[in-house]
Amino acid sequence: MTDLLIKNVRVVSHEGEPVEADIAIADGRITAVGRGLPSGDDVIDGAGKLAFPGVVDAHQHWGIYNPLSEDTASESRASAQGGVTTALSYMRTGQYYLNKGGPYADFFPEVLEQAEGRAYIDYGFHLAPMSKGHIGELPDLVARHGVPSFKIFMFYGGHGLHGRSNDQSRFLMLPEDERYDYAHFEFVMRGVQAARERFPELADEISLSLHCETAEIMTAYTKLVEEAGELGGLAAYSASRPQHSEGLAVFIASYLAHETGLANVNLLHLSSRKALDAAVRMAATFPHIDFRREVTIGHLLASVDTASGLGAKVNPPIRPREDVEALWEYVLDGTVDWVVSDHACCREELKFGEPADDVFVAKAGFGGAEYLLPGLVSEGTRRGLPYARIAALTSWNPARRYGLRTKGAIAPGYDADVALVDPDSPWTVRAAESESSQEYTPFEGFELSAQVTDTFLRGQHVLDAGKIVGAPRGVYLPRPIMR
Repeated sequence: MTDLLIKNVRVVSHEGEPVEADIAIADGRITAVGRGLPSGDDVIDGAGKLAFPGVVDAHQHWGIYNPLSEDTASESRASAQGGVTTALSYMRTGQYYLNKGGPYADFFPEVLEQAEGRAYIDYGFHLAPMSKGHIGELPDLVARHGVPSFKIFMFYGGHGLHGRSNDQSRFLMLPEDERYDYAHFEFVMRGVQAARERFPELADEISLSLHCETAEIMTAYTKLVEEAGELGGLAAYSASRPQHSEGLAVFIASYLAHETGLANVNLLHLSSRKALDAAVRMAATFPHIDFRREVTIGHLLASVDTASGLGAKVNPPIRPREDVEALWEYVLDGTVDWVVSDHACCREELKFGEPADDVFVAKAGFGGAEYLLPGLVSEGTRRGLPYARIAALTSWNPARRYGLRTKGAIAPGYDADVALVDPDSPWTVRAAESESSQEYTPFEGFELSAQVTDTFLRGQHVLDAGKIVGAPRGVYLPRPIMR
């Protein structure tokens, strides 16, 4: 039996050219892909649009600046606008998020409770072992809660989330006798590798991600930029967190992974040529480590000169045009493994400080999942990026890495997560048209050539002709999810 037939589409795979076909769906799974399939209970004519696998956005931040229950609803709707059907959100103890310290045994069930029943897309979480106690919880997080992916923020402990800070102890909410430093990073790596050895059947899907910036370099350069007073806005913030700060952190993280025997390492939101160059050099130096390299749609679309105002402040910073072009080089040559949004909704009343035009008092982070697939198709195809590569970057590759075994492809047996894209539908980005609760976007006024018209989550229409429809149907995904 077929519940839904999506007919007359060009199915995009992570390998090969798009194929004209119909997609048959039953019980939330794809049952057949081919031409002339028999009709189901419901038939939708795709009118020749591209059918991409639903986007697996492996880097979001639900609940960082707004209550998690609110973000889960509004930001999952915005995600569906961008063709996202699965979001993996970073979560940690300390200030922001739930504003609590303590063990994940107490913290994480509250996270799940606040998100439950409110998401319009499927979702999971990465967790950050902030304390020694958290390292001891890693096996339980893997086995009991289905969280096999973890994160280190390399600049925490020495530099503030939004800039220079002398009060990291209160921010991190650590026990008084603990520090968040390179030694802690080493012990986290040993803990993650121990979990991989304890669960060998899951080892390929247990990984550690790193935000690679170096606190000491950033603190020194922030002082230099502020004292010189020659730069302002996004250019000043980029200079205060220089590109070699990323490169150095990549080197340090890579050697620690080598030292600890940790084989699965993800280098997050690399924003500059120096960062990607360092990542490539480390992969050649340590071939036994399976490095994955991530960039964001924000760093691919916007530069310090084109982003719309200080709302584009983010960590690592939006960069000058030469770094944007370098990122595209690495996307096109296959070095980059996936593209994400790093979506972190920050409303105007929180984003901008006093004075409002001072980038150093603004909060870091912004939403952008609604522009992920349309932005990558628009700019990528203009640069010669094949549709198959876009499907790999946005769905197949992150799904495989992070234990989403039923996600990532339009093929029999996979979840019926589909995004229909009209590649020849020019439109202008306006924050007012987003489902996000964020009132601005760094991409305001950007001209895109491709548009997501429809999004299906496990065969259910979530976005219909550009509008969110129905009730929240997203569920928490303990990983790995089994076929």
